[in-house]
Amino acid sequence: MIRIMFVSLGCDKNLVDTEKMLGILADRGFAFTDDENEADVAVVNTCTFIGDAKEESIQTLIDLGALKQNGRLKALIAAGCLAQRYHEEIREQLPEVDAVVGTMAIESIADAVESVLAGRQSREYLRDLQYLPAVQGRRIVSTLGGHYSYLKIAEGCDKCCTYCIIPKVRGRFRSVPMEDLVREARALATQGVKELILVAQETTLYGVDLYGKKSLGELLRRLNEIPGLFWIRVLYCYPEEIDEDLICAMKECEKVVHYLDLPIQHADDRILKRMGRRTNQRELREIIARLRREIPDIALRTTLISGFPGETDEEHQELYRFVNEMEFDRLGVFSYSREEGTAAAGFPDQIPEDVMEMRRGELMELQQAVSFEKSQEYVGQILWCMIDGRMEEDDVYVGRTWRDAPDVDGYIFIKTDAALMTGDFVRVRVTDAGEYDLTGEIYHESAE
Repeated sequence: MIRIMFVSLGCDKNLVDTEKMLGILADRGFAFTDDENEADVAVVNTCTFIGDAKEESIQTLIDLGALKQNGRLKALIAAGCLAQRYHEEIREQLPEVDAVVGTMAIESIADAVESVLAGRQSREYLRDLQYLPAVQGRRIVSTLGGHYSYLKIAEGCDKCCTYCIIPKVRGRFRSVPMEDLVREARALATQGVKELILVAQETTLYGVDLYGKKSLGELLRRLNEIPGLFWIRVLYCYPEEIDEDLICAMKECEKVVHYLDLPIQHADDRILKRMGRRTNQRELREIIARLRREIPDIALRTTLISGFPGETDEEHQELYRFVNEMEFDRLGVFSYSREEGTAAAGFPDQIPEDVMEMRRGELMELQQAVSFEKSQEYVGQILWCMIDGRMEEDDVYVGRTWRDAPDVDGYIFIKTDAALMTGDFVRVRVTDAGEYDLTGEIYHESAE
């Protein structure tokens, strides 16, 4: 039996594509392995969002290409964003890659593998970027424990921010039909998924192209009815697109956790305009205040870019003051990555790397202090937590509260003699707090 090793790089949206490709391959009778020494075929689902991701994708292809040259690996396939963006360069400079599968051609993955194994000439599997793959078969959940999974509700983006290459590798914004999403979510729930995380390049515009109006609130209400799901989380909400219906749905639906990811990128009006963002600091302050007013326990996460071309020290300090005043629950900062093919790559006054890193460090140090103070507020409180696993060496279970999305936020470490399973929900009394993580113990109501 042919064994395939899959390497999925980049974001959670890429992971959804990987899981759908795994399902297609499984339906064709292929087996899988995580051991490169046992694999007959390697597929790398690549990323090209920022420079570091691009380098990781290229290096992974080079490393697996060397394994192929040593004779163990029969075929190497590049898929995903880097493959879409640089398919010609891959074919010319990485001859060890046997086939390229673009972002909108994931349905062709099994055909690509079979073609290469049959000895046919290597080729590219590319589709128009306005095409929307409709994979109807099973999807193999690959998240650790399988108790949470991502639901990609739309493809592409129309925002065209000046620093971002995504529209050129994934096309314009296209919503997945609601019936397809509900069907996929039900299938995931039957596989044991308890937390469903909605993702897209931008989730807040869901439905505009299909239904003539923003329909994320309606989708949440439909998903809220699915048996087996306990938590529904929403990521990548552009702040200027948040409307009353979305806020109402979050308040009405008991399974929708009070958590939103708002990728604001900056807070200085001139830099926001140069970035191509469609908001300003006043509007950002208004939507943050509104969310906290209407949903008092909401956890807000954001991401920022430091060192955008032309950013002055004063504009960096403006962002610093904004972060200090807003007190986000979670925050990540990326140094600006100069991506060829984007408008910002041609901007004058590119910031030196050491200055970008210094500014990034200042923002992260500030956020560390903010996070510590906010975490201290939870000491003594009793919170519902989802169990993600166990750290045997420390004899503790690892869980997450509603404030924590997988892989990007914090954890709560739980000491208990009880036998817990991944995916269990337990009530935990918080006993201590650090900058990002909490410590707690199982709460027994009878002991009160």
